Amino acid sequence: MTPIQLADRDWAIGGTHTPLAVIAGINVLEDEGLSLEVGTELKRICVDLGLPYVFKASFDKANRSSITSFRGPGLKAGLAHLARIKAALDVPICTDVHEPDQAKAVAAIADIVQIPAFLCRQTDLVVAIARETQAAGGVIHVKKAQFLAPWDTKNIIAKIGEAAPDVGVILCERGSSFGYNNLVVDMLGIGAMHDLGVPVTIDATHAVQLPGADPRTAGASTGGRREGVPIIAKAAVASGADGVFLEFHIDPDAALCDAPSCLPLSSARDLLSTLKRVREAVQG
Repeated sequence: MTPIQLADRDWAIGGTHTPLAVIAGINVLEDEGLSLEVGTELKRICVDLGLPYVFKASFDKANRSSITSFRGPGLKAGLAHLARIKAALDVPICTDVHEPDQAKAVAAIADIVQIPAFLCRQTDLVVAIARETQAAGGVIHVKKAQFLAPWDTKNIIAKIGEAAPDVGVILCERGSSFGYNNLVVDMLGIGAMHDLGVPVTIDATHAVQLPGADPRTAGASTGGRREGVPIIAKAAVASGADGVFLEFHIDPDAALCDAPSCLPLSSARDLLSTLKRVREAVQG
C-alpha cells in the first residue's frame, strides 16, 4: 500500500514503515481556549513521540439525540475557529461535513474532510465531498457506518473514485451495532478494509459509545465506557490499524458532547506512547 501524504505537510498514513498517524482533538468546538489547550498539548506529545498529528473537532454535531443538545458554533463561525487553530498551532485540520453544500467551504479549511458514519452511503454528500476535497488537495476520512460490514465499504471507495479519481481515501473503524444500545468492534474488519487497498484508522472514542443509553439523561443522550478507549485503541493498532482517532477534554465529564466516551487530556501522553510501541512491535 502506498502511503497517503497530506500536501505540504509532514503527515502520512499507510504503508509498511510509516509511524502511527494521529487524528485527535475534541468532539465538538466549545470555546477557543479549550481548542488551543488541547491542540497544543497533543501536538507537543506527538512531536516528542515522532507521530504525525492532525487536530480534529466538529463545528456541528447534526446527529444529537435531543433537539436541545449542544451542537457547536455552526459552519461559518466553526470554520473561522478552525482556521485560527490551524494557523496558531501550524497543524493540519480534520472536520466533518453533513450537507453537500458545506463541502466546498470545509475543503478549503480542512486538510482531512470526514464523512460521518451515518451518512457514508448518501451519494450526493459523498460525491460533493469527493469533488471538493480533490479540488482543494485534501484527503477524505470515511467513518464506516455502524450498520455496514467492513468489506461493504468497497462501494463507498468506488463511489468516491468515480467522482474524484485522484483523491486519497482513509477508512475508519468505529464499531458495529450489536443488539440495542451497544457497539462492538470486530478487529478482523481492519484487515478486511486494508484488503481494499486503503489505510485504516480506529475511532476508539466512538467505538465505546452506548447509543441512547446515558443514565444521566434517562436515555435522552448517548452513554459510553471511557475506560474501554485504550483497550480498543491498543487492540486495533495490534491488528494493523495505521492511525488512531481520539477525543480528549480538560474535564471530560463537563464536555458538551459525548462526555462519557472522551478521555482526560492528562492521559494522552501515556496512551499515545503505548500505541507507538504497539505499532512498532507490529511493524517488527
